[in-house]
Amino acid sequence: MGKQWGNAVTWAVFTAAVITVVSGCGGNAEAEPAAKPKQATVAEATAVFQDAVVDFDLTDGCPPAAEECWDKMLAVMKPARELRTAMNAQKDPGPEFYSEAYALIDEMELGAAVGEDVASNRPQILGSAHELSDWLDEHPVK
Repeated sequence: MGKQWGNAVTWAVFTAAVITVVSGCGGNAEAEPAAKPKQATVAEATAVFQDAVVDFDLTDGCPPAAEECWDKMLAVMKPARELRTAMNAQKDPGPEFYSEAYALIDEMELGAAVGEDVASNRPQILGSAHELSDWLDEHPVK
């Protein structure tokens, strides 16, 4: 009986400790929710995207070995996706204005869907990225 009582006390203490720790992790239920990260403007997202394209160009593009370029393509894809998000959030000038930019990002996404770097998806991703960069220069948005 003594051993069972000791096990029961140990279990009760352990359970109380777990409940205390878990309830402490939840924080104050009335606390402010975590602030959402600030949505980039189209101008900010454009600058980040174009910097990624310039960075790609400064590294002499993609070497012939296929496995050495996927990270560079992804480094251009990420800001292109963020640019799309910024364009979607902007009400003026609106989706019609961005239709060509959306089409170029869609082309990049098709290339990225191929997966790991293969020679066939380089023009889709990187060629379209350069075309998008040119389009953004020709259609500046503040």
